[in-house]
Amino acid sequence: MALTSNTSLLPTKPLSHTQPLLPSSQSLSTKPRSLKPISAVHSTDPSKTPISTTTTAAAAAVATVGSTTVTTTKWAVDSWKKKTALQLPEYPDQGELDAVLKTLEAFPPIVFAGEARNLEERLGEAAMGNAFLLQGGDCAESFKEFHANNIRDTFRILLQMGAVLMFGGQMPVVKVGRMAGQFAKPRSDNFEEKNGVKLPSYRGDNINGDAFDSKSRIPDPHRMIRAYCQSAATLNLLRAFATGGYAAMQRVNQWNMDFTEHSEQGDRYRELANRVDEALGFMAAAGLTVDHPIMTSTDFWTSHECLLLPYEQSLTRLDSTSGLYYDCSAHFVWVGERTRQLDGAHVEFLRGVANPLGIKVSDKMDPSQLVKLIEILNPQNKPGRITIITRMGAENMRVKLPHLIRAVRREGQIVTWVSDPMHGNTIKAPCGLKTRPFDAIRAEVRAFFDVHEQEGSHPGGVHLEMTGQNVTECIGGSRTVTFDDLSSRYHTHCDPRLNASQSLELAFIIAERLRKRRLGSQQRSLGL
Repeated sequence: MALTSNTSLLPTKPLSHTQPLLPSSQSLSTKPRSLKPISAVHSTDPSKTPISTTTTAAAAAVATVGSTTVTTTKWAVDSWKKKTALQLPEYPDQGELDAVLKTLEAFPPIVFAGEARNLEERLGEAAMGNAFLLQGGDCAESFKEFHANNIRDTFRILLQMGAVLMFGGQMPVVKVGRMAGQFAKPRSDNFEEKNGVKLPSYRGDNINGDAFDSKSRIPDPHRMIRAYCQSAATLNLLRAFATGGYAAMQRVNQWNMDFTEHSEQGDRYRELANRVDEALGFMAAAGLTVDHPIMTSTDFWTSHECLLLPYEQSLTRLDSTSGLYYDCSAHFVWVGERTRQLDGAHVEFLRGVANPLGIKVSDKMDPSQLVKLIEILNPQNKPGRITIITRMGAENMRVKLPHLIRAVRREGQIVTWVSDPMHGNTIKAPCGLKTRPFDAIRAEVRAFFDVHEQEGSHPGGVHLEMTGQNVTECIGGSRTVTFDDLSSRYHTHCDPRLNASQSLELAFIIAERLRKRRLGSQQRSLGL
């Protein structure tokens, strides 16, 4: 893969707390150059690219939503420290933590500002119903399962799902991985107990170890260095897969997994792949080139929950092109159900970075709170900036989601609506393992589409915990996984994931809804 030099994309140097800071509500008129999100970029010499020191102070604003009073003041890279920060570990040695964070601040960014801007544009298209977001990957990445084959298999199933969705919806599919940084996990309890022994909860490999012993459960800041290195290596491999020929549409027949090949979903995919091959052959016969970059490569972005704020701050950089700050640990970051308080530290941090942002929303979300949260994070109402990721369960989806859609619409706010059908459907199996029934996941996806059809809004995407491995963690699907099967290949470090066959089956279900929506729209435009 050829390397290119493009200094307009690079934040010129790490942030120090004394640098002038730009509120997120400011934007410059300079239009960034369009760039594929997967490309290698040489670093620039900071001394040759001075940072603009122009700063406009933001006036403090006080807003009251329900019983919550929110004061918005000038943003700084560390202003989140003045707020209440939930779900953060307590490191035993502050000096050791500071040394690790200083090291991370000197490291190169994992992603670049121009890539995040490009993703924001695509998500803006999804908000308008002109694209569809496919976001998927591990519940939590781990150090133990870091292997090129695992990365390849998850990337490959996302390619397959993207092809199915694009064929059914006849629209671009925006592919975003829960990869290259999805380590930290929020916990409902700070401690867990086994056989009378009580220890701090496991919070993800970038914080502590999952082994149930006191030494493993002590938060270790050096794990952030390892997480950075694994994220950078993962993204490096993803860049190669995305642009090196592996993702070429001509290989659509070669993406089938060994264990999906002789299955109902494998047969359906092979039939679709043959139709794509025929279309490519027709294009070639007509003199249309199939060697165009759009046919030989794919755009792919990374994402994770913005949870471990010291790590996120250490990888935040000032972009020399736009004058805006970007969290360069991922292209897209989201705030979770447990950390989206209007006056909390995570919202304070995210309002100041220019990445496209996600907001996880359950049936507990009050419509007025959602409107205010969107206002805080996207005061300019920029398309693609905010993605609402709903996680409610099918029945709650039908009752609660319409009220959220109407509240956001009344305020004229532009968001991308996405379904996370995983988190609202977790149950405990008789054997004690957590699992998710495929039927419940499918029901929530259908409810999501039904509500948007009812409300006249756009179903913008789906957010899945899934893997390309042949695991047995979610029950059901056409290749039925039973409660008795769970223990045979239950590998997750946190929550249960769809396996490749289940993921592909769900993609066909979604593609059929997209197809029906497309045909219905065409009939309405023709007055039929």
